[in-house]
Amino acid sequence: MFGLPVRTAAATLGTLLMLTGAVAAPARAEPDFHPSRLAAIGDARQVIVVTAPGWRSTTGTLRAYERDTEGRWRRVMDATSADLGYGGLAPAASRRQATGTTPAGSFEVVSGFGRSRDPGTALPYRRVDRDDAWTYNPRVPATYNLFQDAPVNWSSYGDNVEMLWSYGLLYDYAAILDYNLPSGPVTRNARGMRVTTEPADTSAGGGIFLHVGNGKPTAGCIAIPRSQMKTLMRWLDPALDPVLVVGPRDEITELR
Repeated sequence: MFGLPVRTAAATLGTLLMLTGAVAAPARAEPDFHPSRLAAIGDARQVIVVTAPGWRSTTGTLRAYERDTEGRWRRVMDATSADLGYGGLAPAASRRQATGTTPAGSFEVVSGFGRSRDPGTALPYRRVDRDDAWTYNPRVPATYNLFQDAPVNWSSYGDNVEMLWSYGLLYDYAAILDYNLPSGPVTRNARGMRVTTEPADTSAGGGIFLHVGNGKPTAGCIAIPRSQMKTLMRWLDPALDPVLVVGPRDEITELR
């Protein structure tokens, strides 16, 4: 190349480098919702990410990832449609009961339940029957945002109780998210009702699950097709500290 004009020499060198593979292609940036870019997943090795176009969106997209022992993430569930609350999304810290909003943030996946038999999940799993309920009556803080299995009449709770069996397909499979759950120990009273002396925030609402969807907005939960929900339940493993992160796509990296 001695004696070549500078531009010609540079062009020739560039061509040679490209032909020999000495010039590496630029690394592809991971999308904002990739677990490696999320702020509040801690030591989780299983992460479910739900993104929405904006705060008022009632639909979104769910993806699931797992981290190997060398810290590399692989996607285990491709983009799946998800139904969100009829009121859109709200930051978890300011979300309120009866607003129909899905709390945005990062939540541990703590256990599961369903009308169907255990799909083979490693999560603690309860197959519900007609006595089982989820209560969130602000006038009874001791039972707020708790699973109930006592054979009692909850009619005095009005709309502030879910009789889980009555939800049919929607609760064939459900994973419980750690949103506004009581922080204290849970015991039973004389009637067999599960109660706590350290109740959750009775203004924030409860019963926030990932469950089977029917193509319609939820009252605050996240819902996906039944086959994908069953697959996720089989995959979830408490030993891998699973979390779910949900929020607007443009802001999800900062949510906690």
